Amino acid sequence: MKKKFRILYILSLLLLFSTCIFGKQYYLYTNRSNVNIVSSLNEKKSIGRITSKTRVEVLGDKKIEIEKNKKIKKDDKEIIVKTITTELWTKVKYKHNLKTKIGWVRTKYLTPNYTNLLHKNWKDIEYNDFPKKESYENNKKIDVKGIYVSFNSFASTKKLDSLIKLANESDINAFVIDVKNDYGYLSWKMNESLLEYNPYALNRYYVKNIEKVMKKLKDNNIYTIARIVSFKDPSYGKAHPEKIIRKRKDNTPYTNNDKIVWISPYDENLWKYNVAVAKEAAKVGFNEIQFDYVRFPASNGGKLDKTVIYPNKKDEGKPVTIQRYLKYAKSELSQVGIYLSADIYGQIGTFKDDMGLGQYWEAMSGYTDSLSPMMYPSHYARYSYGVPTPDADPYKIIYHCALDSINRNNNIDNPAFIRPWIQDFTARWVKGYIPYGHKEVQLQIDALKDLGIHEYILWNPANRYHPPKTKH
Repeated sequence: MKKKFRILYILSLLLLFSTCIFGKQYYLYTNRSNVNIVSSLNEKKSIGRITSKTRVEVLGDKKIEIEKNKKIKKDDKEIIVKTITTELWTKVKYKHNLKTKIGWVRTKYLTPNYTNLLHKNWKDIEYNDFPKKESYENNKKIDVKGIYVSFNSFASTKKLDSLIKLANESDINAFVIDVKNDYGYLSWKMNESLLEYNPYALNRYYVKNIEKVMKKLKDNNIYTIARIVSFKDPSYGKAHPEKIIRKRKDNTPYTNNDKIVWISPYDENLWKYNVAVAKEAAKVGFNEIQFDYVRFPASNGGKLDKTVIYPNKKDEGKPVTIQRYLKYAKSELSQVGIYLSADIYGQIGTFKDDMGLGQYWEAMSGYTDSLSPMMYPSHYARYSYGVPTPDADPYKIIYHCALDSINRNNNIDNPAFIRPWIQDFTARWVKGYIPYGHKEVQLQIDALKDLGIHEYILWNPANRYHPPKTKH
C-alpha cells in the first residue's frame, strides 16, 4: 500500500512539475460522487461537494502527515502511542453554476482517465482534443434566435412571407427548415447522386424553385438552418429493409405510436446519405445543418434493447456510435464551410448517462458547433428541479436545465454553443398547464439570458409564434 502511495505521489509531482515548466493546464476527473472540497488543509472547512465525472484543473499537490494517539496493549498494560498517517491532497480549480471554486480534495478521489469512469463498452468515447469551433469567412456565426419552419410552410409563398414578416418585426433572425423530414422526404429535387444511397430519394419533394426561395430568405437576412432527420427514415427503409430496427418476436419493424420506422444508427451508409443531403443544402445557401433524431429509439431504461434487433450492431456503446457519426459529419461539412448542430433530449445535461439514447453530453458537444436541448417545460415530470407543475413555471425549468448543460460543457475543451429549443405552444394534455404566449416565451428567454445564453429556437408544430417584438 505504501509503495502504491509513493508511486502516486511521485507521478503527481512529475505532472505538476511539467505543468509549471511548460505552462500547460493539467486536468483530472472526480471518480466518485460528492467529493468534498475544502478551503485549506489547516482547517479543512468544506466549501462544497463535487459530483462524479467533473473535470478539475490541477494547481498543486501536497502530502500532509496526520498525528494521532492510539491505545495499544503492551505487557498487559494499556499504553498510548503516537501514529503518523500520510495523506495526499490536490489543489484544484473548477467551474460550477457559473462560479469558479478553488480548494483541496483528496487525491485518491481523482483520476486522469475519464473513460475509466464510464461503462466498459464506452471505452472508445473521445473526450478531449476536440476541434475548435470555426467561423467561416463567407458564413459568419450569429447568435441564433430562430423558429421552426415545416415543409408546408416552406413550400407556401403566403405562409413563408408571413413568417418573414414576423422575423422583420421581432428578434427572430433564423429559420430551422425541414430539409429531410421524419418520413425521409426531401424539400426539393436534389442531385441524382443521392440515388446511390436511396433509390426513392427523389420520389417526393415540396419546393419547386429552391434558388428563388433561398434568395428571398437571404434578402431578408434570415440565417438558414437545414433540419435533417437522421435515423427515422421510412423512405430509406423502403430501399434498405435489412437496415430497419425490428422486433425480435416477429421480425416486424419497430415503431413508436407514430408508426414511423427507425433505421439502425450503426448503418454507415445512412451516415453518408445524410451528409450528402447536407451538402446539397450547403450548395443552395444554407448556413447550418441541424441533425434531429440523432439517437437510438427511447429504450425505457434499456428494456427495449432486449426486444429489438439493431442491424449492423457493433461491440460499442450507443454514445460511441453517435459520436462517430457526428465526428464523420463534422469533418465532411467543415470542408464546405457549413456549421453542424444537433437536437438532444432536454435533460441530457442533467443526467450522468445517455438515457439509453446514445446521447452523452460531452461526446456530442465536442463534435458539434451547437447543441439544442429540447427544454419544453411541458415535457418534464412533476417536481423536476423541485417544480410541482413544470409547464406552469417556464423560467425555473429552463434556468435549471440550461445551468446543468453549462456545467457539462465545463468538462471539455471547445464545447458546442448551447442553443435550446423552447416552448411556444400550449400543452393542453398536461394537468395544470398554462396557455403559452408572449409572456411565457419571454420568461424562457429571460432564464437563458440570466445564464449568459443568447440563442434559442421556438418550437410550435403549427408554426404560430410569439417572439419578443423589440424591432422598430
